[in-house]
Amino acid sequence: MAAEKGKPAVHAAIILDGNGRWAEKHGVERKEGHHAGADNVERLISNLRDTGLKYMTLYAFSTENWKRSKEEVSALMTLLTMFLHEKCGEMMKNKVRLLATGRIDGLPEEPRKALQEVIEKTSVNTDFTLILALNYGGRCEIADAAKQIAADAVAGKIKQEEIDETLFSKYLYHPEIPDPDLIIRTSGECRLSNFLLWELSYAEFFVTPTLWPDFTIEELKDILDQFKNRERRFGGR
Repeated sequence: MAAEKGKPAVHAAIILDGNGRWAEKHGVERKEGHHAGADNVERLISNLRDTGLKYMTLYAFSTENWKRSKEEVSALMTLLTMFLHEKCGEMMKNKVRLLATGRIDGLPEEPRKALQEVIEKTSVNTDFTLILALNYGGRCEIADAAKQIAADAVAGKIKQEEIDETLFSKYLYHPEIPDPDLIIRTSGECRLSNFLLWELSYAEFFVTPTLWPDFTIEELKDILDQFKNRERRFGGR
């Protein structure tokens, strides 16, 4: 793939980090930090029209997040359900299509049903696609793809010699979505945390010390401007 510079980003992936630290900073409970983070998701997606973005994937709940306390996980699932019910109207108004990526069947029944309802209702929208990574792990996604490829090979649907990167990509959770052009991690941490391990192979990294509830559309636009000035070589020279 030839080097690129000056092209606007189409797909941004964001690791939403810092809700707990935001709560500690403001002297409130952790669940209030998560509420502030959810409110910021709405603010962001309501102001994306002139950014050039068409897709955004938000790392909302990982497969590892089940290790948190029962109370915090329960609060997060309740918040997810509320967010979906309350923000569906805004998504329709802003012509946002919602998708989810991850082992969605592993979510509790109430948020899973709310998710399915909003995904179905917003499926008619074409201006922008918001993808929530829920019960998601990059290693899980790759393992799930490998299992399905093995099953199809045993069933005679594919041949061993046909398996390459292009075919493997078709077995990921959302093969129709273009890979992210850039990844943003808030709160200053510098790690992938098992997020989109396959899809982020050539994404540009941006790390900001800003805690997620304080991350603004202005900071996002500044990062998108920086992205356009980076030369993407895709392993070449």
